Amino acid sequence: MPVKNDIRTRIAAVAAAIVMTVPVLSAGELVILQTNDTHSQLDPTDKNLGGIQRRKVVVDSIRAVNPDLLLIDAGDAVQGTLFFTLYGGEAEMKMMNALGYDYAILGNHDFDNGVAPLVENLKHSDAKWISTNYDLSGSPLQPYFSPYAIREVDGKKIGIIGINLDPKGMISEGNYDGVVYLDGIKAANATAWHLKHNEKVDMVIAVTHIGYDDVPLPSDKELASKSEDIDIILGGHSHTVIKPGSGDEWVTNAAGRKVLVTQNGKSGLLISQVTVDLDSIGQKLPEYKQIAIDSRLDGRIDHSLDSILSPYRKGVDEMMALKIGESAMELGSDGAPLLNFLSDFVLERGKELAGKNVDLALLNKGSIRRGLPKGAITQGQIITMQPFDNRILVEEIKGSDLAAAFDVMALRGGDGVSRGVEAVFDPATHKCVSIVINGKPLDPDATYRVATIDYLANGGDYMEPLKRGTVIARSPAIVYNDLIDHIRKNYRKRKINPPAAVRMRQQD
Repeated sequence: MPVKNDIRTRIAAVAAAIVMTVPVLSAGELVILQTNDTHSQLDPTDKNLGGIQRRKVVVDSIRAVNPDLLLIDAGDAVQGTLFFTLYGGEAEMKMMNALGYDYAILGNHDFDNGVAPLVENLKHSDAKWISTNYDLSGSPLQPYFSPYAIREVDGKKIGIIGINLDPKGMISEGNYDGVVYLDGIKAANATAWHLKHNEKVDMVIAVTHIGYDDVPLPSDKELASKSEDIDIILGGHSHTVIKPGSGDEWVTNAAGRKVLVTQNGKSGLLISQVTVDLDSIGQKLPEYKQIAIDSRLDGRIDHSLDSILSPYRKGVDEMMALKIGESAMELGSDGAPLLNFLSDFVLERGKELAGKNVDLALLNKGSIRRGLPKGAITQGQIITMQPFDNRILVEEIKGSDLAAAFDVMALRGGDGVSRGVEAVFDPATHKCVSIVINGKPLDPDATYRVATIDYLANGGDYMEPLKRGTVIARSPAIVYNDLIDHIRKNYRKRKINPPAAVRMRQQD
């Protein structure tokens, strides 16, 4: 069935989607608070930023003045700290309930443990979950989702839709069984049109997890530019900080009107506040600002949340205190030294697994979820840095397919490669112009042994070319366990001190 007809069928079937009427207490204003990509960062970061108890201070203070407040999450509230590794999302759902989230959508990492554990998380959630462009018919997820919601505030009807990314190439195969992706832009526009013209809503808010200007499309910028009936996009996924006043927050739509697009980076360091004048919808643009979540809020923390978090803290604290090595320098999560260290580790582990020479290792930057401090390194920090259920493997692959994989990495600005590899790419074409492996240019007709993680070898992060390789060895252990063993074995008497050279770089 064509996507367009499928969307219309689903809309017709749920014409009585969630409608909530709230008592009129505000003076013609709607205040929306949005989070995105908080990634299980319930406690403040190593830099003492963020933290859900501080976030609650902001939410409570604004809700006290604006009882009709909408609190919305744009996906990936889970995965990234030991709270998720140990407890699978239960703690995050309970804390979101304590803050009173009204609406939420899925991120790609909500599927990290598969559909059944995701259903268990949804059972713990009090929020209304929306997905406009996932057909969940027959899936265990179906009872927990609506394709849209309508909220009435001060006599105005607000429509809310949720747009998710295509799971293929981003979520591990087998982890999203029963989820059928529908074209995001077609689904958004069809549903927004239905809300405006049939449900007679005054404004449509799209909550998205597709990225601000990410490729592959669609992105928030493309969605906004091709829409006519969407007024606000509350975005996530790309970890973009869209600063108020930067100009990036306004995108002109197909009707020539400005659409507000928001996003808060990651880890809950910021929260968006959008204020809508309900008497001037369509004439007056919404107001947008971001609120920093930091230590200035500590004096107002509601310690009643301690009782919710305390059952989960013991395991987290024990792992975060167990020292396994030391680093000679601070290793930032987005810096070349840490990427080089991890890529070289994958190479060494690949050699152990294959029992023979391995030519190179590939690792995606997206697998690195935090940096490491100078000084003591703990087991908990390593697990948090590489939290995914991935395994290292070695495959044999033709040089032409390996070159195609390098082009995929170039498309996102370069990834991790092991020592002995130098790659240069053209930022205009997103193609590699030079790939040198152990002193020799890549030979498209040769066969290479490549160490990587199974997520990439299975086509994850759009690394489709790696699926054409033949796996010859695979680790039985999760990456973080292999890495912990590697550090304990090789860094007993020396500190981690990786090279800083950028091995895959943009052409000058």
